[in-house]
Amino acid sequence: MISCQNIHKSYGKLHVLKGIDLSVKAGEIVTITGESGAGKSTLLHILGTLDRPDEGDLFFNDQSLAHLSNKKLSSFRNSNMGFIFQFHQLLPEFSAIENVCIPAWIAGKGKKEAKAEALRLLDYLGLDDRATHKPKQLSGGEQQRVAVARALVNKPSVVFADEPSGNLDSKNAEMLHQYFVKLRDDLKQTFVIVTHNPELAALGDRNIKLKDGMVVG
Repeated sequence: MISCQNIHKSYGKLHVLKGIDLSVKAGEIVTITGESGAGKSTLLHILGTLDRPDEGDLFFNDQSLAHLSNKKLSSFRNSNMGFIFQFHQLLPEFSAIENVCIPAWIAGKGKKEAKAEALRLLDYLGLDDRATHKPKQLSGGEQQRVAVARALVNKPSVVFADEPSGNLDSKNAEMLHQYFVKLRDDLKQTFVIVTHNPELAALGDRNIKLKDGMVVG
């Protein structure tokens, strides 16, 4: 579903990615690991079209994304990709269900349709009784599961996650990891996950190891 060829990225004189080639199949969990500074998050951002490579090409279902305008790329990303970050990045003034609905509203979906899907996802993630709570009324684990629901609301082909359990205690981290597996098994959801967590890395169908901006395993 996703492939990239000869991806290079530099920031000033710092050459972060040095010719990355990889592919991601539909319905699999791919984890990306490596030491700090190896280029994991940079690679994730490029795969998720949040950043552009200096060199190389990115394909999504055989469509090259390299030459899309920023506006077309933003629309493509909203329709096809979901994102989960280490810090949930929920908007504090909105309830859980409203936070989940935001990507759907951006996509132009009606309020009734968006809320119905948001409620379905919150129920799936064990948060049906927390839908009207604001982020400050939720635990860290609950906030991150709301972020997962938000990533899924537009039924994306792939969800990109950057250290999704990095800010959680072991119990909530394990719960989140099991939801990733359940979503893959139940919905054939594809995940690309950057992580330092060995338990999460081990749950993936494949693990890609980076070192000094290159794939080493």
